[in-house]
Amino acid sequence: MELQFYGAARTVTGSKHLVTTEKGTKILLDCGLFQGIDSEGLNQDLGFDASSVNYLILSHAHIDHSGLIPRLVRKGFSGPIYCTPATADLCEIMLLDSARIQERDLERLNRRRLRQGRPLLEQLYDERDVSAALDLIQPVGYAQVFRIDDAISFQFTDTAHILGSAAVSLTIRETGADGKPVEKHLFFSGDIGRPYDKILRMPAPFPQADYIICESTYGDKLHEPEPDMREHLLRIVEDTCVKRHGKIIIPAFAVDRTQELIYALDRLSHDGKLPVLPVFIDSPLSVKATKVMQAHEEDFNPEILDYIEKDGDAFDFPNLHYVSDVEDSKAINNWQGPCIIISSSGMAEAGRIKHHIKNNIGDARNTILLVGYAAPNTLGGALKRGDWRVKIFGETYDVKAKVEVMDSFSAHGDYQEMIQYLACQNPAQVKKMFLVHGEYERQLVFKNKLEAAGFRHVEIPDMLESVEL
Repeated sequence: MELQFYGAARTVTGSKHLVTTEKGTKILLDCGLFQGIDSEGLNQDLGFDASSVNYLILSHAHIDHSGLIPRLVRKGFSGPIYCTPATADLCEIMLLDSARIQERDLERLNRRRLRQGRPLLEQLYDERDVSAALDLIQPVGYAQVFRIDDAISFQFTDTAHILGSAAVSLTIRETGADGKPVEKHLFFSGDIGRPYDKILRMPAPFPQADYIICESTYGDKLHEPEPDMREHLLRIVEDTCVKRHGKIIIPAFAVDRTQELIYALDRLSHDGKLPVLPVFIDSPLSVKATKVMQAHEEDFNPEILDYIEKDGDAFDFPNLHYVSDVEDSKAINNWQGPCIIISSSGMAEAGRIKHHIKNNIGDARNTILLVGYAAPNTLGGALKRGDWRVKIFGETYDVKAKVEVMDSFSAHGDYQEMIQYLACQNPAQVKKMFLVHGEYERQLVFKNKLEAAGFRHVEIPDMLESVEL
């Protein structure tokens, strides 16, 4: 059995890992979009023949894990796509949104390339490709052992990263060295969530694996203790909106992160602590994702279910405005008083959030609040590391607004939480572990910590690297 890495190798986007069995069956784990500056070429060429892939197993709906699925279909893939029911519902809205954003961004990008005398790029995919991809999706529930064929089966387990997120335990029967059948157990973590998510259930243990593909986003980091996340958020609101009469601009992933923010503000409003000011959820995708979230309460933890029973709705409170129409979005720019604007994308690389940051970054009264991971080569990453000047739509802007970071909202476990998640495994039985979805320097730190925890043969594959299992 061969494993080859076509994305998220020593980087945090573009998740794609291809498994080829001894019979030549090809199983693709995730098919994610590379995000950030100068990623266009990586997305144009998948690196492998899409028509040769037999099955796709998707861990979750984030675009860096799902965003090239329509490209895969455009290039010839026609097999089944397996994911959880909630992931299927989210993909329906997120991939369509991705197609529309790419169409807009490609037009601007090709104008720039034309001025530079560089070749124009083709659109990665359109809404027809998305529709064709959605037709291939076959939902599979958590903990169900699903047989693909007579030699391959898999099981999804909850990772509590976003709604519907799952790890994949893959069992493949092959011929051993002695000529007898042998089962090989390959585990792919997808993205590992945190043990006490505000909305979702705890991550679930998974069956013993021979080989593990593990994310490592925060492999060198411990999240700061957050005794009361809502009080921290309230302090930022009071400082910005009450004392400085400014606006809070929050880039937030449309799925889970936006809903966590709404839930936190809902609780503050319910308790009478939230100042009276408008809160705009300015993202058609976030509006749709909130509806999907409300339709999947079976994935919620007991605390929020108890709150919903008392409050009636965890995602609605006075002065909360869900904004879909583009003219209503533009009108927010003319709002003169304090307000809170939550918009996607979480890394501030696309969508309406870039316009809101552009329009508000030069005013010292305002705050840009970062509430999740942002890759270093993104606008969110530049703001998070404290850059004084940033580029937005090709223009340079001075960062005069205050930049705040709340890592308590992070959907990725830190190294201690990831090792805790892996504690269901007997390290002596894990033959190899491959670290993906992380920056190389962080992966080196995480490798040492995993080895200290008893895991042997921890490797950090590079792009296009191939290994025999």
